Amino acid sequence: MPLELLECMIEDKIAIVSLNRPPYNPLNWQLFEELSQLMDGLEQDRQVRAIILTGKGDRAFAAGADIKDMMDLTPLQILEKNEMCRATFAKMERLSKPIIAAVNGLALGGGAELALACDLRICSENSKFGFPEINLGIIPGAGGTQRFQRLVGQTLAKELLFFGEMIDAARAEQIGLVNRVVPLTELLEFAKQWAAKLADKPVMAMRMMKIAVNTGAKVDLDSALDVEAVCFGNAFASEDRKEGMLSFVEKRKPNFVGA
Repeated sequence: MPLELLECMIEDKIAIVSLNRPPYNPLNWQLFEELSQLMDGLEQDRQVRAIILTGKGDRAFAAGADIKDMMDLTPLQILEKNEMCRATFAKMERLSKPIIAAVNGLALGGGAELALACDLRICSENSKFGFPEINLGIIPGAGGTQRFQRLVGQTLAKELLFFGEMIDAARAEQIGLVNRVVPLTELLEFAKQWAAKLADKPVMAMRMMKIAVNTGAKVDLDSALDVEAVCFGNAFASEDRKEGMLSFVEKRKPNFVGA
C-alpha cells in the first residue's frame, strides 16, 4: 500500500514517520492500515535501528480519531475497526526497535493512545494531552484506559479519563506521561539525538530489553523475572555482547553490528 496519509524518511539508521493530515492529523482507518503495514516494513529493514513518530505541522501530533469516520458505524462495525487500531498499537509495542513519539501539539483521544504505544515520549511546550471520549458518550477503546493507568497510576488516570479534560506539557512531564518537554523548534532535533543514541545500541540487547520491560509489566513479579532471565540469556548469546565486553576491556568505543 502506497503511503498517502503518512510520510517516512530514513536517515542514519533512523526512520522518521510523520502523520500527514495537517493541521490536526486526525486518525482514520486508512491511516491505521498504512501505519500497520509501515511498521511491518520497518521491522524487517535491518538498516533501521530506531523510529521517531510525529505529526505534520505545529498544532497537533494527532488530535484524536476522525469522528466523521465513526459516527454512522454500527456497534459491530466499530468493534471491527477498533480491533485494527488495537492490533496496530500492539504491533508497535512488540516491535524490536525503540519508538520515540515526538509530540508536537495536541495529543487527544486516539492521538494520546498512539503516543502511549510508543516507548518514549518527548513533547513540545505547546503540547496538550487528554482523553475527551467521555464527553462524546464513549470511552477510549485502543488502550487508553489500560496503558495510561499503568504508566501514571490509577488515581491520576481516573481523573483525566473521568473528566475528559486536557493537561499541558508541564503537567504531563510531572506525572510521568512524557520523558522530556522541549521548545517546539527543538523538538525534532532533540528526538533525533535520542534516536541516534538508541540506534547505536546493540540490536539484540535492545530487543530483549524491550521484551523484558513490556512483558514484565503485564505479569506477576516471579513470571516477570523468568522473562528477564530468558531475555538476559538471549542477549548474552549475541555477537554484540562479545564486542561490548571486549571494547570495555580494551577501553574503546564498541562497534555493534547487529548480530
